[in-house]
Amino acid sequence: MQMESKLVKNLSIVIPVKNEEKNLAPCLELLKEFDEVVIVDSGSNDATCNIAAEFNRPVVLFVWDGKFPKKRNWILKNYKFKYPWVLFLDADERMTNAFIKELSAVLPVTKHDAFLIRYDNWFLGRLLKHGDQMRKTALLRVGTGEYERVEENSWSLLDMEVHEHLVVNGSIGMINAQLEHHDKRTLYSYYEKHNHYSSWEANRCFALKDKAVLTRRQKLKYNLIRSPIFPPAYFVYCYFLKLGILDGVAGFLFAISKMFYFYQIQAKTKELIDAGDQEI
Repeated sequence: MQMESKLVKNLSIVIPVKNEEKNLAPCLELLKEFDEVVIVDSGSNDATCNIAAEFNRPVVLFVWDGKFPKKRNWILKNYKFKYPWVLFLDADERMTNAFIKELSAVLPVTKHDAFLIRYDNWFLGRLLKHGDQMRKTALLRVGTGEYERVEENSWSLLDMEVHEHLVVNGSIGMINAQLEHHDKRTLYSYYEKHNHYSSWEANRCFALKDKAVLTRRQKLKYNLIRSPIFPPAYFVYCYFLKLGILDGVAGFLFAISKMFYFYQIQAKTKELIDAGDQEI
């Protein structure tokens, strides 16, 4: 895909990585029109840093001590960006022309301080046109927010904010153009991530006391997560009500994988409750 010809200069892009040699090159290939792209690496032992060097993009090393801040908050606090806006882009996410065009029009004039972004999701080599859409707040004006602080004592050893939401001191808008989520790694890696993420979610669910810090979507999730009907209800919502059935086998396997992911969270939460305050 050929990007817009003019250099995009009002936006810095941050790509947090660890062992992303399969995803990083396709991601960077589509960012050639951006002046500042920063790779934040936490100890990759594959070709990730070499790939970044091939694209002449700087690599900032991050060593997590198990405490706050994690990777995204750390770079927000410690790196001097050239531009007033920062987009957090994962290595398995892809820039699009439509997204660049909308950013170029919106960012110079907007009164918002952050934006919610949606993604076209590829799974098993197929674009999922239906089901529950991926979305997250990943674009913000420098100095207006940071990811929520969760007292977690290194749950699942995740050194980067994954489910922590972005807390913004201002209004949040929506970018209509979508990015692409296109993970080149295997299903083994996909389910391995689910295992780590479900442990984090279970510890979060077990320890959660103050729900005022949560977004509306998070409040709904944590209110429902302990219900035995939630995982199959999510499957029905994603596969039937949101028409995931129209995405064929890939749509079914994606919905069923998410259902079992929520079952993992429930089982691990019960394990924590039965064991007292011991972490998974």
